[in-house]
Amino acid sequence: MKRDFAADSAQKIGSVVDIYGWVNTRRDHGKIMFLDIRDSSGIIQVVATPKNEEAYKVASGLTGEDVVHISGKVSERPDQNINPDIPTGKVEVSGDNIELISKAKDLPIPIDGDGYDIGELNRYKYRYIDLRRSRLQKNLKLRHKLVKSIHDFLDNENFTEIETPYLSKTTPEGARDFVVPSRLQKGKFYALAQAPQQYKQLLMISGVERYYQIARAFRDEDLRADRQFEHTQIDLEMAFVEREDILSLVENMVASIAEKLGKKIDGKPFPKITYEESMAKYKSDRPDLRKSKDGFSFVWVVDFPLLEKVEESNKFTFSHNPFTSPLPSDVENLKKGKDVDKIKSLQFDLVCNGKEVGSGSIRITDPEVQRKALGLMGYSDKEIEELFGHLLSAYEYGAPPHGGIALGLDRLAALFAEEENIREVVAFPVTSSGQTSVMDAPSEIDSKTLSEFGLQKKK
Repeated sequence: MKRDFAADSAQKIGSVVDIYGWVNTRRDHGKIMFLDIRDSSGIIQVVATPKNEEAYKVASGLTGEDVVHISGKVSERPDQNINPDIPTGKVEVSGDNIELISKAKDLPIPIDGDGYDIGELNRYKYRYIDLRRSRLQKNLKLRHKLVKSIHDFLDNENFTEIETPYLSKTTPEGARDFVVPSRLQKGKFYALAQAPQQYKQLLMISGVERYYQIARAFRDEDLRADRQFEHTQIDLEMAFVEREDILSLVENMVASIAEKLGKKIDGKPFPKITYEESMAKYKSDRPDLRKSKDGFSFVWVVDFPLLEKVEESNKFTFSHNPFTSPLPSDVENLKKGKDVDKIKSLQFDLVCNGKEVGSGSIRITDPEVQRKALGLMGYSDKEIEELFGHLLSAYEYGAPPHGGIALGLDRLAALFAEEENIREVVAFPVTSSGQTSVMDAPSEIDSKTLSEFGLQKKK
């Protein structure tokens, strides 16, 4: 199939092009008709006249969002018809041949505006229509460029992209797991990975040294503007590094991304502020350091507490994840269980404009220290072995010092697209109540299917 994109027509004056796309608008001026045809690259104006009787007849019956094929010559527009607001505004295509491919019904939601005023249930029920609006098309392309720039940057830094399993074991990673029943081993369950955390640490022990992945993560959490049940993270891990090595690499990566997206960020190195300083000065561990509300101001928050008190309890839990290393000066206190609430960690968060966009740490690689940390979090020796025995065993076969970070791809994309809600940069998000776009999920499963997993509905 010969095909030309609308955006390329401006460079094809005098040539015959074949444009495929949707009717954006139709304007009937009596003996002359103008069609704005939209494809994924942009919009091109098509002119239909009675000179081409059959094409004119087809054009007369077209309505918005009909799918068409246009064949005709590209020519310069008369000066009075130039549209400076679009890249193809100086040219038009003669509608010599116009073919209706697919007729569109009246749309259930409008797509000519930004869509913010439309209820999310309608927007997501008809997400395939909602995505036709120019704002969302632009957001999806920005996200694509963001991901491509990440691949290019990390490939240049000798990272290896490796996929890790989504079906894994349920472990405490800070949120509820989504669980998947096993058909072959009835009564047992997989968990959808909340993060590739343990796998990427095992890769360091495997000798990979520099790993990354554009990873999906699944967490059964309450939904917010910056949180979905499944999200995408820029996940990376490095062996033989200290904290500053990771901070420097991430700063360079973020600067490279911003440059390719044409966004201006405050200079490097990004400022660093301790958790205590941030809480004292800004009453938050996500400080907004912008002097005005324009631009992108990144800051590192460091030296988080290793442990935090569980509400209404004397027990402690991890601030970041169970594998975060304490500061070297606090290792002895951790081993002795002394001044536990004062132990600082090698956790670091990347914050931009008051929003957390990434979190990472240097990891514990000493099995003795790891067992002690887990014990302080309230895990029994039996629980430690059941939940983390595979990782502790791996440490005993030569574990390099390592650390890493996970950056929220959805959050970064929303930030650079200047959207308040990450749903605006996700193709098919869930609603605030957890309903999926287009598909009717969650939904019930019939008794026959449940029985294959050894399950039955509770009355």
